[in-house]
Amino acid sequence: QVQLVESGGGLVQAGGSLRLSCAASGRAVTYYAMGWFRQAPGKEREFVAGSSWRGDSTYYAASVKGRFTISRDNAKNTVYLQMNSLKDEDTAVYYCAMGGGPSNQKSSYNYWGQGTQVTVSS
Repeated sequence: QVQLVESGGGLVQAGGSLRLSCAASGRAVTYYAMGWFRQAPGKEREFVAGSSWRGDSTYYAASVKGRFTISRDNAKNTVYLQMNSLKDEDTAVYYCAMGGGPSNQKSSYNYWGQGTQVTVSS
């Protein structure tokens, strides 16, 4: 049974930073692409960032590029999302996902966490 557990969310002022973590159990993340998605109230879940299984290829939504960084520590079975210069519009529930290949499409990911709330106040 694969389980992904996100942590690190919270309330932060605009311009601040947060680091989200996603700890996997039940399966090693080593050979899987990993992604972060988010869903704001009343909106579709959208892609935020993704990483190839080696971590040598990363890709981002245009709205977060240059502010967010995805990284992974395969030895710890954990993926991170460093979020800097946060804006009001970054407020959402953030989900990590594990999949078979690098993709910005939800359908490419087989396993999902329960999400962690990020709230940015101005």
